[in-house]
Amino acid sequence: MALASNEALQPQGVAATCSNPVVVIGGGLAGSEAALQLAKRDISVRLYEMRPSVQTVVHKTEYFAELVCSNSLKSTKPESAAGMLKAELKQLDSSLYYFACEHAVAAGGALAVDREAFARAITQAIESNPLIEVHHEEVDDIAHIAKDASAVILATGPLTSDKLAAQLQEFTGVEHMAFYDAAAPIVMADSLDFDKLFIQSRYEDATENNVGDYVNAPFTQEEYDAFIDELVAADRVIAKSFETKELFSACQPIEEIARKGHDAPRFGTLKPVGLTDPRTGRRPWAVLQLRSEDRERQSYNLVGFQTNLTFGEQKRIFRMIPGLENAEFARFGVMHRNTFVNAPKLLDRSLRLVTPQASKLGVPLFVAGQLGGTEGYVEAIRSGLHAAIEVSAYLCQIETPSVPKTMAFGALLAYATDEATADYQPMHVNFGIIEPLETRIKNKGERYRAYACRGSDACEKYCEELQKLGLL
Repeated sequence: MALASNEALQPQGVAATCSNPVVVIGGGLAGSEAALQLAKRDISVRLYEMRPSVQTVVHKTEYFAELVCSNSLKSTKPESAAGMLKAELKQLDSSLYYFACEHAVAAGGALAVDREAFARAITQAIESNPLIEVHHEEVDDIAHIAKDASAVILATGPLTSDKLAAQLQEFTGVEHMAFYDAAAPIVMADSLDFDKLFIQSRYEDATENNVGDYVNAPFTQEEYDAFIDELVAADRVIAKSFETKELFSACQPIEEIARKGHDAPRFGTLKPVGLTDPRTGRRPWAVLQLRSEDRERQSYNLVGFQTNLTFGEQKRIFRMIPGLENAEFARFGVMHRNTFVNAPKLLDRSLRLVTPQASKLGVPLFVAGQLGGTEGYVEAIRSGLHAAIEVSAYLCQIETPSVPKTMAFGALLAYATDEATADYQPMHVNFGIIEPLETRIKNKGERYRAYACRGSDACEKYCEELQKLGLL
């Protein structure tokens, strides 16, 4: 699914009105996208990334834009909210979307990437760009690095360092909110028992010769019952029982889901719907799906198995899964605390921090990515792209057009910056926040297609407006 050319790396020549660089803090998805977007508009960038000098509990490499949870960027179906967002990235010439397509691995209707190849390519693009100056150091004084900057984009993500988070709290003037997030384990392919596993995507026929997008581990009822019993009784890294409000629903640990009810995983992560075990010709009682982590299919991610279990317990209990009895773990699942700001009270539609404390910096401070609560990989990329466009407009003293609420990101941006949004929590793009259709359509499939068609038209007009202003 590669794009026709590497246009995402070519300068487009937006003339900035000052010579000072834009400081981007954080080399994750949002920060990397923002840096590359600014550079191709002929704007110099000073990019700060604390790794590898200072590591986090979940990052494993020194690369920019490293994916730490799943390697999936979700659905590519045009009639899905996630698919709409990807279409917008393509129309807006996203650099990271180009790299994701270039390094995609098979994942059915989803866009999944070889995470190391993806991050390595982005790192090379950043380090070889003459307009991007990289500093591998931890930032603990925003005011200091902003002295000779024209603007600052803060994109340090949910794992913002304690020092920087403490200073950000001074700029926001309010307490940060936080939720717990979790990453799923990865197992080595050559340690799996393919006599018990089968290759099949949901609602498709089983395949031969181990060719297909998903590996499936089928449970009998007895195997499932024994697995769930051990899962809920296992030792956890964080011993307390989590309250629901502390967990982001899309990344709840599998053991927490199981605590809600013995069959809860069977109607969620372990649902067998649309799958047929070729050995029995029947739907299994429950199924764990494994998704390839790389093009060579040397390792697999346990889909939906984010966990807070200790490493020893993960090895013991996940080896109870049929076909994983001798699994070797390339990475155990981890639990970590995510930090984000109360965007509806702090950010405007340009993602600029609008507080009295922030105004004392003397230059605008923008917040991009998951730190602003736009939860999700693709959402973070789009947020970084949006921040770059807004910074470019600020430097050129241009008023940007509003992102239509009928676009996927426009809906997310409206939700995240609406002062009326109460009890703000991180949000993925979804049809629940997109502007309703003028005419009600009962059929869900037709309704979603209508959303996608309307969003595509709105995005095309939005891009035309940006082009007229010289911002795209």
